Amino acid sequence: MTAPRVGVFGLLGSGNLGNDGSLEAVLGYLRAAHPEASVDALCGGPEAVTARYGIPATRLHWYRGEYRTASRAGAIAGKGLGKLVDAVRTAAWVRRHDVVIVPGMGVLEATLPLRPWGFPYALFLLCASGRLLGTRVALVGVGAAPIGSRPTRALVRWSARLAAHRSYRDALSRDAMRAMGVDTTRDEVHPDLAFALPAPPARTSPGLVCVGVMDFHGGDDDRDRAEEIHRRYLDGVTRFVRALAEEGRPVRLLTGDACDAPVVEAVLDAVGSPLVTAAEATSLADLMRETAAAEAVVATRYHNLVCALRTGTPTLALSYAAKSDALMARMGLDAYCHPAREVNADRLLEQFGALEERSAELRRTLTERNRLTTGQLDRQFTALTAALFPATDRTHAVRETP
Repeated sequence: MTAPRVGVFGLLGSGNLGNDGSLEAVLGYLRAAHPEASVDALCGGPEAVTARYGIPATRLHWYRGEYRTASRAGAIAGKGLGKLVDAVRTAAWVRRHDVVIVPGMGVLEATLPLRPWGFPYALFLLCASGRLLGTRVALVGVGAAPIGSRPTRALVRWSARLAAHRSYRDALSRDAMRAMGVDTTRDEVHPDLAFALPAPPARTSPGLVCVGVMDFHGGDDDRDRAEEIHRRYLDGVTRFVRALAEEGRPVRLLTGDACDAPVVEAVLDAVGSPLVTAAEATSLADLMRETAAAEAVVATRYHNLVCALRTGTPTLALSYAAKSDALMARMGLDAYCHPAREVNADRLLEQFGALEERSAELRRTLTERNRLTTGQLDRQFTALTAALFPATDRTHAVRETP
């Protein structure tokens, strides 16, 4: 048998720790179950992916300014030409593979601001190329949500239809794709891929609270009031952190994307307390070590929540999308969600107090839910082998037959 050629695709290595954590989980699966496979990436940050994960990587977009606002004629022309060049580049890359995996990420949603001709177009090129060239494209454990923009919704719908395999990180995602007209009869729901990453041992630091912040401006449909949403969010989080510091609680600020750094600086400047410090996490493993040391976590970004829940730490979600609510419900903490668009510091402090009162009980709940979650992910990876590597799966079956 020839070694399968596997590609991984997405906004990987671009500063979003959640996306990279999903990649790390899939690479762990491939190295354990298919060590013979050759793996490379088409991604946003190829240099970072190669340096961190040791696999060859190619830049996702020909035009390097793809995600910068184009205001000059040269930039607009560069973006336009890039769309044509990327169609050829993507097809050529897909042709070299037997399987392409899109590892997790919210690739079928627009819960944060998103332009249709950015990543949705890139995903469509991938899935269309796979269908035309006979390469199996798998959307594995991805997130989806209702999309208001018609062009974005059309690109997402066709990407999902053209993929050879789909699975979702929650039932809401599958429901959203069904509502968009995708046949989800054979699509399965599994926990987020990041739950497959190993959790560090808990070494709780007395009184420590981790607060995960985000450069939050609302979603794709909130562009007209984005600054108002951001100011309200920042004010509410700042007041909450200040109240904890005034009680003598040490607070550790967490991020999940490079773009969150200005929010950390704004909170540090506004509170001005030595009890409030910022973590320098560069991976989900780093974030898990931070959350494992905390007595409680309050966080906004989805994968900040995943890290806190994975380490069994009582967690309160500043929820900006239904996916956060669904995650908290899956892990038995659905009572501890607070809207990120309407952060009320007084109400948040009340909820936080209630969370801490039930800390011991919630830790037991999370221990049990994590046990179930890792078992479900093991079954997903087994199903993935059967779907994407049937020859390998049959070979393993023959070897195990007495």
